Amino acid sequence: MPNEALIVVDMQNDFCDGGALAVPGANAIVPLVNRLIGRFDHVVMTQDWHPAKHVSFASSHNKKPFSMIDMPYGKQVMWPVHWVQGTSDALKELHVTKANMILRKGFNPDVDGYSAFFDNDHKTSTDLEGYFKTRGVKHIFLAGLATDFCVMWSSLDARKLGFEATVIEDACRGIDLDGSLAAAWKSMEKAGVGRVNSSDLGTT
Repeated sequence: MPNEALIVVDMQNDFCDGGALAVPGANAIVPLVNRLIGRFDHVVMTQDWHPAKHVSFASSHNKKPFSMIDMPYGKQVMWPVHWVQGTSDALKELHVTKANMILRKGFNPDVDGYSAFFDNDHKTSTDLEGYFKTRGVKHIFLAGLATDFCVMWSSLDARKLGFEATVIEDACRGIDLDGSLAAAWKSMEKAGVGRVNSSDLGTT
């Protein structure tokens, strides 16, 4: 449908098997994500693109990975170093050439960037909202990594901006950090984010 778009969130090597911040089961969804890419007229792929001393890196604060600190923009998970600018980006198995846009996020050294629409402080926009609206997109579907972080933040921002938003559950995988996956689904449901499987879209 011309008013629908797919955001493929952070399908990158560091989040897959053997990566610095591997999401369990990430590689298994690649064939399904590729089939979904072929279904949509509008496809945007996001990529983390961090400077070497990014604020989200545990090593930048001498903290343990997956601990939590307070930042001016809220709670910040201390991640292992991942997706440093200049390293390889998308998975080679991913149908990147079919994307209309590749959007890099998280390059502000002082603020993390989970969402496809805003930095985590919600002050800096990626301008993806305008890109979709000029193309008549009203309903955004999301697939990729990780369900409980970048997929969730992107879907919540999509709803705040007035789009319909639906997460394709079997085309995503989560980190589930201390119950974060269940909490993410609860937050998304409360915000009116839809939840479907690829079979509901005619993709098998």
